Amino acid sequence: MAQKYRITLLPGDGIGPEIIAVAVDVLKVVGQKFDIQFEFQEALIGGSAIDATGEPLPKDSLEICRNSDAVLLAAIGGYKWDSLPSHLRPEAGLLGLRSQLGLFANLRPATILPQLIDASSLKREVVEGVDILVVRELTGGIYFGQPKGIFTTETGEKRGVNTMAYTESEIDRIGRVAFEASRKRNRKLCSVDKANVLEVSQLWRSHITQLAQEYPDVELTHMYVDNAAMQLLRAPKQFDTIVTGNLFGDILSDAAAMLTGSIGMLPSASLGSSNPGVFEPVHGSAPDIAGQDKANPLAQVLSAAMMLRYGLNQSAAADYVEKGVLQVLQRGARTGDIISPGMNLLGCRAMGAALIQVLEEE
Repeated sequence: MAQKYRITLLPGDGIGPEIIAVAVDVLKVVGQKFDIQFEFQEALIGGSAIDATGEPLPKDSLEICRNSDAVLLAAIGGYKWDSLPSHLRPEAGLLGLRSQLGLFANLRPATILPQLIDASSLKREVVEGVDILVVRELTGGIYFGQPKGIFTTETGEKRGVNTMAYTESEIDRIGRVAFEASRKRNRKLCSVDKANVLEVSQLWRSHITQLAQEYPDVELTHMYVDNAAMQLLRAPKQFDTIVTGNLFGDILSDAAAMLTGSIGMLPSASLGSSNPGVFEPVHGSAPDIAGQDKANPLAQVLSAAMMLRYGLNQSAAADYVEKGVLQVLQRGARTGDIISPGMNLLGCRAMGAALIQVLEEE
C-alpha cells in the first residue's frame, strides 16, 4: 500500500517557480519508483504574497504549512520589495515561518561533488574531499532578539539596535542536534562563537562544553567566528560538523557553500521538535535571471532529497535522488553557474529533463 504524504509547495519569488517545478517532477518519478503518493498543495510567501495579500506570510499559508507532512520552499525576495519596511519585506515571511513552526535547527551540508571540483574558486588540493555540515540555530540570536529597531535619541540622532541573545535551553536544543548529527558523521564537532568579546558567546561556549560531557564519543573543539571564516577558506577539510548561532551560521554556511563551486548546488533542512520541516535551497531568488530558464534546479532537487530523508524518513528514496544528481553531472550536464570547458550547457528545464531521464533509467 502506497505511503501518502501531503507536501506544501512555496514557490515564492524570482526563479522559485522554475526550480520547484523541476523538484516536483522529480518527486513524481520518486513516487512511482518507491510506491509513494504525494499530494501537493501550493501557498504564497514572500514577495508574491505581498503582492497578492499585502503581507509576506498570510495566515492561510501558515495554516496550510502546519497541516502538511513537509514544506518544500524555493526562494523569496527581490529588488521590487527592498524599499518596504522591514516587517513587510519578503524575508519577514521566511523568518515568521521558521518562528511559527518552531524550526530551530538548520542543517546545511557543503559537500564537494567529484564532478564539480574544478568549479570551485579554490585549488583542487584545498577542496577535494570537503564534506562539512553546518548546524545553525535558526529561531534565536540577533535576528529575533529584543529590543530591535531604529530609534531616535534625545539629541535627534537615529540609532539602530539589534539584540543578540540566547538562553541555556536554546543553546541546549541546538547543541543536542549538532552532537547527534556529528555522531552520524565523523564524530568531530566544532562550536563557533565570539566568546572573547561577547557575553552571549561566553554562555554559548560554557553550555556547549557542559553538554559535551553527555557525548564523550564526540571530539568537541571551539573556534572564534573570524578565525572560522579564515579557516574555511584556508583548510576546510579540518571541519566535519559545525554548530553556531543564527548570525554566524548565516554567514559561515554561505562561505562554505562557495567551496563547492556554486551556491546553486546546496540544499538545506530546517527542523523543529514536532511541526513539519522546511526544506529549501541555500541560494536566493536570483531576480536578475528569473523567467529566463537559466536557473540551476539541482539545489532545489537536493532539498527535496533532504525532505525525503529528514522529513519523511524515506532514506532509500533520498539516496535515489542524490545518486541521480551525481549521474547527470557525470554525463556532463551543467547549468551556467557550474559550466566548465567540454561540458553541456543546459537551461533549468533541460537540466530537469536530463535528470528525469537518468532517474527513469535506474
